[in-house]
Amino acid sequence: MEIQQIRNATNKITYAGKTFLVDPWLVKKGGMGAMADIPGHAYQVPDPVKMQIAMPIFDLPLPVTDILAGVDGYIFTHLHADHIDLAADGTVGAPLDKGTPAFVQDEEDAAICRKSGFTDVRIVAAAGTAFGAITLTRVPSRHGTLVPCGNTMGVVLTAAQEKTLYISGDTIWYPDVQATLRRFQPAVVTVNACAAEESTCGRLIMNDEDVACVAATVPDATIFITHMDNVSHASITRYTMRGLLAKRQVTNYVMPEDGESVCF
Repeated sequence: MEIQQIRNATNKITYAGKTFLVDPWLVKKGGMGAMADIPGHAYQVPDPVKMQIAMPIFDLPLPVTDILAGVDGYIFTHLHADHIDLAADGTVGAPLDKGTPAFVQDEEDAAICRKSGFTDVRIVAAAGTAFGAITLTRVPSRHGTLVPCGNTMGVVLTAAQEKTLYISGDTIWYPDVQATLRRFQPAVVTVNACAAEESTCGRLIMNDEDVACVAATVPDATIFITHMDNVSHASITRYTMRGLLAKRQVTNYVMPEDGESVCF
């Protein structure tokens, strides 16, 4: 298994002979605009300064053609604008190969993908969906401490010749995440952990305390920390996360820079 950190929650994963691109947000630096630019101001950040910061904050570490090369399947944990390129007409994934299988959480996201031109859209089943030698299993997630900011999913990848991988997606720590960890006992867990906040929904994804809870539940696993340093509503950076986890004595993690790869 190899995971390449691309940018934000975009990861390129090679697993059991297949290569997946997870949450491919490929827009150029600043191309999404700022929270204040969203029509109707649908999302509010507690810090008004952050409302004005254009996203993504950094450019891609590689050309888009290199990122897309060799991809066998896309995994869309959800279709928010910081996880996939979103056009003004509501379609998604403009730079992507529309014939490549796209794995999504539900029929609502599947319909958007089909409208966007994807011809092979597959809903990941809670009972497991086969793809070659791999089984993808949809698992629960909760995208907000106050109220969920839309539906999201986590995905567990299993294969006979591979370690189990849990892509937790946009979620906070809550009992269903703990149950997933206990059920699958993954060797690798990817966590979105910049502690992004929104005024109505609260903290949207994990923070250092949540990462520590993951580490305590699966102490033999390696935690792959992602979704860092590219959205304005983040509360934790890579730099501050290292110090916070040191205080919590969490050491079983990696937090690669954009463009870096880790083999497991």
